[in-house]
Amino acid sequence: QVQLVESGGGLVQAGGSLRLSCAASGRTFRAMGWFRQAPGKEREFVAAITWSALSTYYADSVKGRFTISRDNAKNTVSLQMNSLKPEDTAVYYCAAHWGDYALKVKDYEYHYWGQGTQVTVSS
Repeated sequence: QVQLVESGGGLVQAGGSLRLSCAASGRTFRAMGWFRQAPGKEREFVAAITWSALSTYYADSVKGRFTISRDNAKNTVSLQMNSLKPEDTAVYYCAAHWGDYALKVKDYEYHYWGQGTQVTVSS
């Protein structure tokens, strides 16, 4: 059974940091990514990483503040979020792709999704 389980969300003040983790089980995924959805808004891409971790890609809104990483031995992907802003408040979702090895930035390219974890940044 394929499962993605996120953890690490919470409430933090602006300028603070959080680290999200996603534990995958059931199969080895190739590309993985993070998306987020704020209230009243569509889900948006945040960051993506290839299986080798040699390639990463970020949304302009988080570039320089967020870092995506993965540990294939543990089948986990993480998102280190620094210098958080109130506009980063959203439910964050882990996503996994099991097809090819290329970076994936569109939500329809992902096969599996986690249940989401809430991140709230207060001003």
